[in-house]
Amino acid sequence: LAGFGPFGEHAVNASWIAVQELEKLGLGDDVDLHVYEVPVEYQTVQRLIPALWKKHSPQLVVHVGVSGMATTVTLEKCGHNVGYKGLDNCRFCPGSQCCVEGGPECIDSIIDMDTVCKRVSALGLDVTVTISKDAGRYLCDFTYYTSLYQSCGRSAFIHVPPLGKPYSAEQLGKALQAIIEEMLE
Repeated sequence: LAGFGPFGEHAVNASWIAVQELEKLGLGDDVDLHVYEVPVEYQTVQRLIPALWKKHSPQLVVHVGVSGMATTVTLEKCGHNVGYKGLDNCRFCPGSQCCVEGGPECIDSIIDMDTVCKRVSALGLDVTVTISKDAGRYLCDFTYYTSLYQSCGRSAFIHVPPLGKPYSAEQLGKALQAIIEEMLE
C-alpha cells in the first residue's frame, strides 16, 4: 500500500495520512501489509515501483493519491502512458512525456472497479465512492501506469480528497480498509 509525500499546496498529503490510518486498522491476520510513502518524483517512481514488486512479489499493490478536485473517494480503472508534462518536486518531467516507451497507451486494472464500488457503497459507510478513467497525467497516473505495467494489471489506484474536504483521516482509513478488503475478495 503506497501513499504520496507532500507536493504543491499539499504540505500534508491526505493520501499518506489515509494510508497510515489504514495501517493502524489493518486488513486482518491473513494480509501481509507493507506501506510506503512515495516521493512525488518521476525518476524515483521509475526505480521504486519495480523494486517493490520484485522485493515483495505481492498479490496486489494499491496506490493512494490526493486529488485537490476530488470530493469523493475515487477508484481509478486505468493508467495512461503518455501526456506527462507537469514538473515534479525535483522540477523534472520525462523528456518523452511517457511512462514506458513503446508501452500500450492505457492499461486497465484486472480489478473490477465497478463491482468494488457497488459493494463498498452498499456497506453504508459515511464516504461516497465513485469511479474514474483518468487519474490525471501527473505522478498519480504515472505511478499507476508504472505499477500496472510491472504487474500485468494487478494494481489499483484510489484518489482521496484533501483532509477535511469533506472527510477526516479516520473516515478515509476506514474507506480504504473496506475498499481493499473488497478488492482482495
